[in-house]
Amino acid sequence: MRKIFLLASIVFATATMQAQIQTPAPSPASKLQQTVGLTEVTVDYSRPSMRGRTIFGDLVPHGKLWRTGANAYTKITFSDDVQIAGQDVKAGTYSIFTKPEATSWEVFFYTDVDGGGTPKEWDESKVAAKTTAEVYTLPVDIEAFTITIDDMTTGSANLGMMWERTYVAVPFEVPTDEKVMADIEKTMAGSPKADDYYAAAVYYSSEDKDIKKASEWMDKAMSETEEPAFWQLRQQSLIQAKAGDKKAAIKTAKKSLEKAKEAGNDDYIKMNTESIAEWKAK
Repeated sequence: MRKIFLLASIVFATATMQAQIQTPAPSPASKLQQTVGLTEVTVDYSRPSMRGRTIFGDLVPHGKLWRTGANAYTKITFSDDVQIAGQDVKAGTYSIFTKPEATSWEVFFYTDVDGGGTPKEWDESKVAAKTTAEVYTLPVDIEAFTITIDDMTTGSANLGMMWERTYVAVPFEVPTDEKVMADIEKTMAGSPKADDYYAAAVYYSSEDKDIKKASEWMDKAMSETEEPAFWQLRQQSLIQAKAGDKKAAIKTAKKSLEKAKEAGNDDYIKMNTESIAEWKAK
């Protein structure tokens, strides 16, 4: 019995000592989450490092399919249907594979998402979208492989990939305008509140839609707001100026300026001061 207890103690101690030793992964896992417009985009991938090696054309051969990272498949998830380089792609998760060349990369969005390395048998029917991305040369080395979401607008962005001194970008579009317009239509057909009028007015103005309608909605929002904040007045002044009523815009901007001074907001003080000077000069 004593021997069994002693053996168990040794095994436990050995396991405990082993569990205490932790070392960093050579290609650590990374997760990128970004909202583009109203669409959630998530990228799960591993990040290998240069470690003094030549990457493209050597470690990653030109013209051969690459897993676009390390370890398990690199995956991207879209919460909505999107367009990738003009191609319709359904909401869901896709693996990303690439064929790097010196001046361009072929980029594939593949429906199989479980596995590591590259598929043993490539199935063209599983390619949800593919495109060619131009290679841009960076002025400095990027030590670890990095995926980014760049150049965002309310309705689009670029999926960026960079390593060593190479950068490529794949454009994609999200259905922001379709979703917002449907929401505005539904809300305005019901019982909209001041915040709804305000949000709809700002969206119409920022997306260069019907500025007359934006002005009407903003006036309605402000009339139903007991004490408009400086940022709300700022938006009203921009819409008034865009609608061609510079006199009203200046008057509203002055109100915004005073409230910004009371709040100690230097950014809005600067913006309002510059806008007032600009509109007075015209």
